[in-house]
Amino acid sequence: DFVFDARCLPNPYYDPLLRPQTGRDQAVVEFIESQEVAVSMLADIRYFIEKWLPCFIRDNRAYLTVAIGCTGGQHRSVYFVEKLAERFRGEYQVLVRHRNL
Repeated sequence: DFVFDARCLPNPYYDPLLRPQTGRDQAVVEFIESQEVAVSMLADIRYFIEKWLPCFIRDNRAYLTVAIGCTGGQHRSVYFVEKLAERFRGEYQVLVRHRNL
């Protein structure tokens, strides 16, 4: 239903120490969270979902898919999905799937 593109954000792939890791690993988390633009994008996506999700619920939608894309699907998108799932899991049923892990 919604696709967000994280390719414009700094890429941990280009750091040889971070390359084999994923967005679930602490070093990658710290790298991404040190990037103001990444923190801002995550906040914007979270706000968008918080604002519009109730409308989809009122419309009796059985599910809502939120996809995050990045080059390789290993670092930025994984981080974003994990953080969004963490935010919404307490209120809604959340299913996380990482295609490239």
